[in-house]
Amino acid sequence: MDPTSISEGIQLALAPVFLLTAVANLVSALTHRLARVVDRSRFLQNELADEPGLSDARKKSYQNELEDLTRRGWLINISMAFVVICGLMIGLTVLELFFSEAVGGKVQFSKLVLSTFVSGIGSFVFSLLLLLAEVLVASYSIRWKHPG
Repeated sequence: MDPTSISEGIQLALAPVFLLTAVANLVSALTHRLARVVDRSRFLQNELADEPGLSDARKKSYQNELEDLTRRGWLINISMAFVVICGLMIGLTVLELFFSEAVGGKVQFSKLVLSTFVSGIGSFVFSLLLLLAEVLVASYSIRWKHPG
């Protein structure tokens, strides 16, 4: 195998790697958002357990917020699952492209490359949509609600 072919294979395989940077950043953002949800949930649960003198209105408010936090946590976890699937699919795409080039095109991975890349991009899009849904739930839950 000539060095030029190896070099071209590496260049071809590295193109999707830039998407992995976006995946890593999204994992970091989701982890941070989940940590905030968990911290706030623990605080509210402690308040409900440790403060016997809470008014019924305050208890109801805390319970409603805990329900919103549960919804947010669920959305974040599902989003995280999709972004991890994306990372795996893009990683497989990189390996397939490299191996295809490394064997000099003797093995065709084109259908496999297409399916893993499209699956990766699709997973990334689903993850972003779920993140958007979580942000909307968070935004809605902090709006002041006037007593009717």
